[in-house]
Amino acid sequence: MHVNLPEKRYYSIGEVAKAFDVKPSLLRFWEKEFEEIQPKKKQSGTRKYTPENVLTIQFIYHLVKEKGLTLQGAKKQLRLKTKENPKEEILAKLENIKAALKLLREKL
Repeated sequence: MHVNLPEKRYYSIGEVAKAFDVKPSLLRFWEKEFEEIQPKKKQSGTRKYTPENVLTIQFIYHLVKEKGLTLQGAKKQLRLKTKENPKEEILAKLENIKAALKLLREKL
């Protein structure tokens, strides 16, 4: 599944839920189940998802909704992916930094 979200620094729970065609309650549930999803929270409690959070949610969505894995199976795959491929994680972070710098340059 390809997520169609504009490049931004943070996304609301509604934007992320709409992109994946799921209810916000599922995202809140996954936050509790998967420690890899930790959106920033304002004092008011409003969640702000980073592009990294969205990539993690996309991977979880793929495992659970498309491949039919259980939550335990998805957790195991997520741990394996992180251990086996730290390069992918670093590349994703660098892509996010690149996008943020591009936005900053456009604002100047």
